[in-house]
Amino acid sequence: MALKYRHELKYIVSAQQIAVLRSRIRYLMEMDEHAGKDGKYTVRSAYFDNYQNTCFYENENGTSPREKFRIRIYNADDDEIRLELKRKEGGKTHKVSCPLTREQCDAFLGGADWRTVSESISEKAFHEGKPVFCKFCLKYQSEIYRPKVIVEYDREPYVCRNGNVRVTFDTDIRSSDCVDGFFEENLFTRPVMPLGYHLMEVKYDEFLPDYIYHSLQMENLQQTTFSKYYLCRKYNIGGVRRNGL
Repeated sequence: MALKYRHELKYIVSAQQIAVLRSRIRYLMEMDEHAGKDGKYTVRSAYFDNYQNTCFYENENGTSPREKFRIRIYNADDDEIRLELKRKEGGKTHKVSCPLTREQCDAFLGGADWRTVSESISEKAFHEGKPVFCKFCLKYQSEIYRPKVIVEYDREPYVCRNGNVRVTFDTDIRSSDCVDGFFEENLFTRPVMPLGYHLMEVKYDEFLPDYIYHSLQMENLQQTTFSKYYLCRKYNIGGVRRNGL
């Protein structure tokens, strides 16, 4: 079965540009229903890599296709915990996910033996719609996949049914090495972007409606390749290269 990919365009934007773009699209798109009263929610992801840091170097080298595993929560809450596998090929992405229990999440983040947290990796598990979980367990065991960095940011999301479009402003992108504090409300983090600069992402399926496309046009706004995971891990680049951690 062929994978269903989405287009994913990224732009580094200033706070002033976000204000202009917001004033345009707020009347063309709907606010995502999960946004809070301030129009935002906080995304926190723990990214995994193997002992050879394959994901990091594939990102650095622009390898295509490439894949990354992460555990994601929102607003530092354990009500919804998702294990996600994101595959990138060219300028398109494919994402699959499955829910995790708090116990499974804590065990994976703590480096526990996979047998204590996984269901049996069997044909039955695949037919129950959990291939991403099975694949992660295999890599966790055979390639020593372990959590490497936490990526956190505040997301302002807008959606449109035409083309299944999603425009997000990801502000205050920050990182943390405190994996054991994944669920802490006040996690210690450090900024990874220049002051006043953030990220806009535009995602859609087959087409981007003209009225949205034109609303996003601005002078000096250029598409870029950008990986939050890579940028956050690059803060530890010395440790990555020296120790393979």
